[in-house]
Amino acid sequence: MAWIIAIIVGGIIGWLASLVMNRDASMGIFWNIVVGIVGSFIGRFIGSLIGVGSTLTEFSIPGLLMSLVGAIVLLGIANLIQRGRVR
Repeated sequence: MAWIIAIIVGGIIGWLASLVMNRDASMGIFWNIVVGIVGSFIGRFIGSLIGVGSTLTEFSIPGLLMSLVGAIVLLGIANLIQRGRVR
């Protein structure tokens, strides 16, 4: 059951990040899920550096926000590599 929740939440986080970074038209549901899940790991790492977020077993608002930040960072890096600039 945890995998299903991770996929759903990852898809939502990836979709929100793609809206913020103006990449929604170029990404499908699969890539939204991938960006959300990978962004969650990046956000958790960033959160651990600054003391914000939660553990892997906890579901919290700060954890979701850090996942969104991580997904936005991931899309910013992807924009930088693909287009040579961060939008």
